[in-house]
Amino acid sequence: MSPSSDGLANVTHDVATLIPVKAFHDAKERLASVMSDAERAALARRLAEGVIAAAKSTYVAVVCDDDDVASWAAMRQAEVIWAPGRGLNLAVAHGTHQLSNRGFKRIRVVHGDLIDPADLANLPVARGVLLVPDRFDDGTNVIEIPGGVDFGFAYGPGSFTRHLAAARDLDLPVTVFRDTALGHDVDVPDDLI
Repeated sequence: MSPSSDGLANVTHDVATLIPVKAFHDAKERLASVMSDAERAALARRLAEGVIAAAKSTYVAVVCDDDDVASWAAMRQAEVIWAPGRGLNLAVAHGTHQLSNRGFKRIRVVHGDLIDPADLANLPVARGVLLVPDRFDDGTNVIEIPGGVDFGFAYGPGSFTRHLAAARDLDLPVTVFRDTALGHDVDVPDDLI
């Protein structure tokens, strides 16, 4: 499937939100001990829908490599950025470059598994890099970067520390925003409160 370009000529936002979404049927494997495959897929889809809805004050794009996810995103008026076989870090880098090349001043990467993404509308204005860590200061649930910056995305365990270092390596000011709601994502059974 190729990227959707519906509505790109009418972009009026300065901020684009990029949401990486894994194939729903492969999502949330660490919850397999407490949820069936169908339940995990439904949960992943429901959480990602909440993130798209919360990001609607910005231009929204979904980066993926799955036809079902691409169709789902297009039905929700999100641009689809196709990134087959790249893995999370390279897919996010590809997506941010695509959005940056079209002139967005700020690009916000938001993971699609936030339990309560409503506070996306209340993020502080940052000049350089904005980081929202998970509730354990381990992962990075939201990263906002200036357009045109070649940021070194390094998701996985301990990514918050690596993303702080990546911003500093680029000599960019860093704003860390710790938010109870945005810090709560779903990875393991204990995250299901």
